[in-house]
Amino acid sequence: MKKYYLTTPLYYVNAAPHIGHAYTTVAADVLARYLRAKDRPVHLLTGTDEHGAKIEEAAREAGLPVAEFAARNSAAFRELWKHLDIRYDDFIRTTEPRHESRVAECFQKLLDSGDAYKGRYRGYYCVADETYWTETDAPPDEKGRRLCPNAECRKPLQEVEEESYFFKLSKYQEPLLKHYRENPGFLRPAHRANEILRFVEGGLQDTAISRTKVKWGIPVPGDPEHTIYVWFDALLNYITAPQSAEGFAEVWPADVHIVGKEIYRFHSVTWPAMLMALGLPLPKSVFAHGWWTVDGQKMSKSRGNFVDPREITGEFGVDALRYFLLREMPFGNDGNFSRDSLRKRYNAELANDLGNLVNRVVDMADRYLGGALPGRAQADAPSLAKEFAAQGPDVDARMEALDFSGALSLIWACVGRLNTHINEKAPWKLVKTDPEATREVLFDLVRGLRIVAGWIEPFMPQTAAKMHAQIGVRQAGEPAAADKILKAPPLFPRK
Repeated sequence: MKKYYLTTPLYYVNAAPHIGHAYTTVAADVLARYLRAKDRPVHLLTGTDEHGAKIEEAAREAGLPVAEFAARNSAAFRELWKHLDIRYDDFIRTTEPRHESRVAECFQKLLDSGDAYKGRYRGYYCVADETYWTETDAPPDEKGRRLCPNAECRKPLQEVEEESYFFKLSKYQEPLLKHYRENPGFLRPAHRANEILRFVEGGLQDTAISRTKVKWGIPVPGDPEHTIYVWFDALLNYITAPQSAEGFAEVWPADVHIVGKEIYRFHSVTWPAMLMALGLPLPKSVFAHGWWTVDGQKMSKSRGNFVDPREITGEFGVDALRYFLLREMPFGNDGNFSRDSLRKRYNAELANDLGNLVNRVVDMADRYLGGALPGRAQADAPSLAKEFAAQGPDVDARMEALDFSGALSLIWACVGRLNTHINEKAPWKLVKTDPEATREVLFDLVRGLRIVAGWIEPFMPQTAAKMHAQIGVRQAGEPAAADKILKAPPLFPRK
């Protein structure tokens, strides 16, 4: 059975990981956990992109050999993913032999087919973005400067003229447009598709895929004066990671590439064209999420406002950060990160709505039932648990669509329903007149909490495990009367 194959982009190792990297990878992990809970075989690939001029420059500034610099920063990503409870199936570095050898094979295949050829490049290059730009892409500004067209960069471009190998991207303009038309789910989310369609319809030019002035890269087969352009090299990781033909067949084609919108064009135009040239099936979809600003401002080195995820988790905890990243804005849109917003959601939704709910239910079961979980409810008895079970398909639909914020909204509506139910039934009063009815109410609350815990596990795995422990879920199956409530400290102490 083919595995559900999802990927993050490869993260560039010129600097330490920040909140934007965490956002993409947490989202991929949440989707992977959700699918695994549905017994679907999953393969989650992430890794680091380690070649190119920008890495050479950053290593030089750090006073380190470039290989040592790349290894150190790649390790920082691995360590952060472990800290954020991210469970990937494979982590690939573009400096690994398994990657470099297969990139060279792919390059040679394009040379043999004529889809790659030697020519001469004249134009502009942005070292910061590792991106080529034409005169049309980057016209002079009012001061006569040519700046990177990427709104998140805007650094001065270098004028470049050098011998280069080119990829016949222009050849694949019509095949790409045909694929977009026949596969409307390929470009996701839908509101980002028009930008790509307009770009391709405007005409594609052959693109440079080698450099002679960058030594830190994979040599072009048979022409070691050239190194393979970092973007051609990095995109191939999705097919170079599997170690064998059997492993490749288990995962390819990818089900979804999750990327930031700033690299959407590479993944939705250049990458599928490369796959067409290599004779390989295209991925089922490429999903571009939005950018985070910080306190309303773009993240940048000059502002010094990159957010270190470890600083946030040190104050609020890992699960709270995971929750906030996917709750605060719809996946695919832009959003703003601020500690004030995080603190408000933490106190209102995690500490009050969920944490206080669990405490109340556990405390009442301990007080009114001697710590024993209530037994099975009457089969025909109305219950919140049945209401919640009916919500399951809606939650599933949001998760399958990568609408993580929407799924959490549905889940938190159920959390609110449980809180309202407690206030309406008032077990502290009911127990004085009808102990059996009190038992039924508490049983319903426990079952409702169990459903909620299952829903939130992909987002907050540690919290879900604590909830299950407190409400007596020690094994598969419904809670048994012999299981005991476990009183514990609050899940989310107020901040």
